Amino acid sequence: MEAKNRLGIWMDHSEAQLIELNLKDDLRTIVSPFTTNTKLEALSRSEDIMHNKEQQMHEEFYKTISSEILKYQHVLLFGPTNAKEELLNYLNKDRHFKDIKIELKSADKMTKNEKFAFVKKFFKIQ
Repeated sequence: MEAKNRLGIWMDHSEAQLIELNLKDDLRTIVSPFTTNTKLEALSRSEDIMHNKEQQMHEEFYKTISSEILKYQHVLLFGPTNAKEELLNYLNKDRHFKDIKIELKSADKMTKNEKFAFVKKFFKIQ
C-alpha cells in the first residue's frame, strides 16, 4: 500500500489534525464549530439547548472529517479524548466506510513533530 493511502488523525473534541505522510509531510486542521462561546451562549438559554447544539455541531465536525477519510484506505485515529471513538461510531453507521481500515490508539497531547513520528511509527515508515 502506498503512503497516499494512509492517513493519521490526531483529534479531540475541538479539532482534528489530518497527517498525511508523503514527500513533504502535510498537516491540515479541521476545527469543531462547537466552541466555548457557542456552549456558553446555548447554556444561557437552557442546558437542553446546549446539549442539542453540542450534538449537532459534533455531528457536523465528524461529517467534515469523514469526507476526508473517504479518500484513504487505512486510517489511524488517535488522541487524548473519546472523540476518536465517537467518530468511529459515526463512521460505522455508514456503509461507505466498510472497506476502509480504521484503527484507534490512545495518545496524549503532542507536538506537531511527535504526531508525525507517532503516525510514521504506526505505519512503519522511515
